[in-house]
Formats: sequence, structure tokens, C-alpha cells
Amino acid sequence: MNDPIGDMLTRIRNAQMRGKSTVSTPASKLRVWVLDVLADEGYIRGYEKTSSDDGHGAIEISLKYFDGIPVIRELKRISKPGRRVYLGVKDIPQVRQGLGVSIVSTPQGVMSDANARAKNVGGEVICTVF
Repeated sequence: MNDPIGDMLTRIRNAQMRGKSTVSTPASKLRVWVLDVLADEGYIRGYEKTSSDDGHGAIEISLKYFDGIPVIRELKRISKPGRRVYLGVKDIPQVRQGLGVSIVSTPQGVMSDANARAKNVGGEVICTVF
């Protein structure tokens, strides 16, 4: 798999289109850090680390809905394996005039765009969520 974060975001999008309550994805530290930001911002209910049938680690993500409509309306990958996008703190984009969130991987960890601005650090823009 070339893009594990892109794979996880696609699994979340597909599960929400089907109205699933949970979705499973292979486990990794970066995926957990991204899910921490999504949970802190209120886009998912949470996640739980489990073990898949073949013994590898897995993450069970609990999706969030409001009146039957997914809370996540748009989930877009910005930095891809073929084209990494690194931005300074002043250039980190606001998603939908601040209604959405950019998830940024900084030297101080993976965080939302608001936290990155507050800590005055830039980094790789992983994805945007609205």
C-alpha cells in the first residue's frame, strides 16, 4: 500500500456513504494520530485498537452521524506520496472560513490547523475535513 492515510480516509468516506456505524482499518501510529485529531474536533465518535484475524493490529473507527447525515461532509487528502505539501504557519489554509479543519503533521506532532497556529509551527498538511 503506497498511501496508508489516503486508504484510511477513503474507507471512512465509503463507510459513511453506506451508512455504516463502524469501519476497520490497519493500525499504524500516524493513523492513530490523525484519528486523535478527528476525535478531538468531534468528527468521529472515537476509535478502538483491536487485532485482526491474521494477527496484525487493526483500528475500529466509530463514525458519527447527526439526524442520519454523516458529520464529515468532505474529507480530502492534500499531501500525497507523489507530492508532499509543506506550509509555514502563515500559509496553512483555513477550511470553509474556519468551519472545517486542516490536519497538519508538525515537528511537535499531528494537530489541527488552529493548534498549529497557536503553537506557531508549520508542517505537512495531511488532509482537510469539513
